[in-house]
Amino acid sequence: MKWFGGILINALVLLFLSWLIPSFIVESIGTAILASIVLAIINMLVRPILILFTLPATIVTLGLFLFVVNALMLLLTNKIMGDGFIIESFGTALLIAVLMSILNLFLNPAKKKIK
Repeated sequence: MKWFGGILINALVLLFLSWLIPSFIVESIGTAILASIVLAIINMLVRPILILFTLPATIVTLGLFLFVVNALMLLLTNKIMGDGFIIESFGTALLIAVLMSILNLFLNPAKKKIK
């Protein structure tokens, strides 16, 4: 149930960011929930392998390259989701990755309370 609460919070974050950023489009709450689930699965399966391959760049940049990895995961989610979830460019994906990280930093205590 905790995982589903995190999915819902990330879906709300995606909806908020689509409202905030004009070049990022999420059609509905259902699309946001589905995109959040797809992103969670991609983060479980693909992200650890990509982090391993990009470890030297991550070390040299003191961890800032992880934002690039997160942006790539968002772009992969964009490719899988189709027309209801649109990220227009890599720069937009990078901005979304940074803002999602900041918002999740503040919303993390709320995720822990959801059971």
